[in-house]
Amino acid sequence: MDGIHDMGGMDGFGRVEPEANEPPFHEPWEGRVLAMGRAVRGLGAWNIDVDRYGIESLPPHVYLASSYYQRWFLRTVRLLAEREMVKADEMDAGHTLRPGRDMGRGAFALADVERVMRRGSFGRPTPAPAQFKIGDRVRARNIHPKSHTRLPRYVRGHVGVVERVQGCYVFPDSVVAGKGEDPQWLYTVRFDARELWGADADPTVKVSVEAFEPYLEHV
Repeated sequence: MDGIHDMGGMDGFGRVEPEANEPPFHEPWEGRVLAMGRAVRGLGAWNIDVDRYGIESLPPHVYLASSYYQRWFLRTVRLLAEREMVKADEMDAGHTLRPGRDMGRGAFALADVERVMRRGSFGRPTPAPAQFKIGDRVRARNIHPKSHTRLPRYVRGHVGVVERVQGCYVFPDSVVAGKGEDPQWLYTVRFDARELWGADADPTVKVSVEAFEPYLEHV
């Protein structure tokens, strides 16, 4: 998706200034937003790819004016409303007004926290032999999907070298489009900075990107 969220390689946003000894949360509400997001995913309402697409879909002016967890909050509210898990009058009231939807997994309890916080496994059996191997020169396809994709815009159309074959994983683009897991091979592809940004780029810089097989083509 060519949205504001795909900011890699873009200029004009100023220096990245890491905060020394940054705490996990700056305000208590941020922790609650994280907990709500994990709880909803733990109930099987949607997965991490739908989460990401929800943030990508925020209007540019909202995205840029929002903090990290404000984006999470807006994303969660939108997805809950779209799936009619929370009604508009409940949003306005700030609390439930009717029994919640049965998600088929029972009540979410303290004992479920460790399971929900543990990163899930997205590896899947291989559907076919890998098309590429380590050392192959490949071009990232020049695609501009209107939905979710994990291929950064700044590598599209550029040539790199496969440096690792990661295995076969759930294809995020397919999941968000409602077409199932559609497992695909995943590769780590290394690009030279000058290939990506031209002669003025630092010639010593290399950028490695994880790219699914449908994103790549032989050179």
